Amino acid sequence: MPVPSSPPAVEHEVTLARYPFLPQASEYIAKLATIHHIDFDELLEGGMMEDARKRARGRLVDTIESNEGVQASAADIHTEEGRVIEAFSFYYARLVVCASEDERLISRWAQAEATRAEKLLKQDERNLEIVARTYFSSIEKIESHQQSVTQDYRYGALGLQQSNTTWRIGLIDFIEVCPKITGPRWRLPNVEIEQGWVHLHQEKTYTSSEKLARLLRERMKQDIETIALSKMSEVTTELAVRLAEPVAMVRHLLSSKASEFLSMSDANQDDWPPCMQKIIQDLGMGVNVNHFGRLFLASMASTLALEKQATVEFFRNAPDFSEATTTYQVDHVYANEYTPSGCGKLKVNHNCPVLPGDNRTCDQPWMDHPLKYIRAAQRWRKATTPPEVVTAPKEVDKVQGINE
Repeated sequence: MPVPSSPPAVEHEVTLARYPFLPQASEYIAKLATIHHIDFDELLEGGMMEDARKRARGRLVDTIESNEGVQASAADIHTEEGRVIEAFSFYYARLVVCASEDERLISRWAQAEATRAEKLLKQDERNLEIVARTYFSSIEKIESHQQSVTQDYRYGALGLQQSNTTWRIGLIDFIEVCPKITGPRWRLPNVEIEQGWVHLHQEKTYTSSEKLARLLRERMKQDIETIALSKMSEVTTELAVRLAEPVAMVRHLLSSKASEFLSMSDANQDDWPPCMQKIIQDLGMGVNVNHFGRLFLASMASTLALEKQATVEFFRNAPDFSEATTTYQVDHVYANEYTPSGCGKLKVNHNCPVLPGDNRTCDQPWMDHPLKYIRAAQRWRKATTPPEVVTAPKEVDKVQGINE
């Protein structure tokens, strides 16, 4: 179900600056640009926008380095200057990720921005309903008992805190969002469904409002990412040149982070198949790899006899990572010695990143399983390495049902 075509009006300027990706914010930010004479050149290089660019660089660094999403701004968003910095720093950061032409980075950035918004909305009872009605077609507040009003000086007055508000969301909206969230509470057999509504019940450690904010994270992430991908084609050569420095910075950080996640064990990573490397990199960048891909990675790690803790670490940056749950699931895979799936199933489940012509080994007619890729890579390395520097590689022996 598409997002509502007519989102609710938002008049509070602090809200529009705090959530600059909202469709309601574009008119307000255009008005700010007119009032403060902020044109394209000013945003990219002007002295007045230096603080906004600095905040944008912080947003981008948080995108790569932080598992908690973009961190709070040091600027006072209750001042006009603070609102300008917060709003235009988002726009500048979006220009940078679009100029990078890296869809993986765009996805990671959208995830970080949506995670930041989720954290704010958990405290922002006043605006939670407005944002929910912006992104969900069917949403209802079915109970609300006000308890107290507090103020968080990092984010400003955020309205009612610790309320007993209970929400329900339309079944279609829930079905569209919940597959992207891990955990049993988000599976249909475990929720209460009544006349087309899914009730987000209060839990002792997870309130109904927090559940709604979590669902919203996925919708916000999708919206932020979709808009950025559409604007990527609008980046001209001139703009790419002017943004070369921040793009190089964020690409370097992204590359370093990916390398970090590919060096977690003593196994020879050069032998790993592209599917395995891609899943590890995506998880490291916070991409929500599907269940089939996660099971494949764990079973490959088990077959290669990687340390269990190294395998758990592959998943640490995944959305909704839980160390206890992941450790239990990895232990289960190792204990039952799962055989990794073949190339055919990987392609069907969208976990094969290789197109014809991309990889010579993958193009071979006999290549139908990632373990065959590893064996071929090991043998090629043996054949091409001078005898005096050959080290005995760890051959893949635990291969059940894989023919030579």
